Amino acid sequence: MASVRRLHLFDLDGTLIRGSAAAVEISRQLGLDAEIAELESEFLSLGLATDEFAVRARELWAGLTVAQVSAAFEGAPWLAGIREVWADIRERGDYCAVVSLSPDFFVSRLLGWGVHAAHGSRWPVLPFTEPVDRAGILTPASKVEIAGRLCAEFGVRMDDCVAYGDSMSDAEIFAAVPRAVAVNADHHLVGLATHTYVGGDLREAYELVCSQQ
Repeated sequence: MASVRRLHLFDLDGTLIRGSAAAVEISRQLGLDAEIAELESEFLSLGLATDEFAVRARELWAGLTVAQVSAAFEGAPWLAGIREVWADIRERGDYCAVVSLSPDFFVSRLLGWGVHAAHGSRWPVLPFTEPVDRAGILTPASKVEIAGRLCAEFGVRMDDCVAYGDSMSDAEIFAAVPRAVAVNADHHLVGLATHTYVGGDLREAYELVCSQQ
């Protein structure tokens, strides 16, 4: 009997990037730390919609360049061991994907690290000449929809997925899969995770799932 293949679904902000987010790292390159902190606070505390967040972030980032995005990506506080985990997943014949609400021009850079798929919110091409298309901005529910499409693409069942996340934007995908790892997570994922990890190395979080195979 052939072994069951798994699909590992990784959040980005607060999960692969510890204690920060793509929007925060991008804004730091522009000297807009206070402005993005206020916007993040509205998103986390006041329920600001993801499309409104994107529209307002686009206003802040009017002059953003590809070089600044590269610097933000390279300077972000990534967990250790990301490439190693994704290489191990591939070697086992399993699949891995990043599904994030953050801009696709940031998320897609992770394809170079060995992930099978990287999905982010659809943003205009840099340098910006177009407004944000609200219809292209992902929501927490989008993570479940994308996971379903990836399952169909890879021939994996949702029952064989593992989710990794840290906050309320991951609650819906955590509820949709049987195994979920809360990584440096806040209170929103209490009771939804099958495993909990606090630390700076993705290999350790991944091992919590592998040890139960």
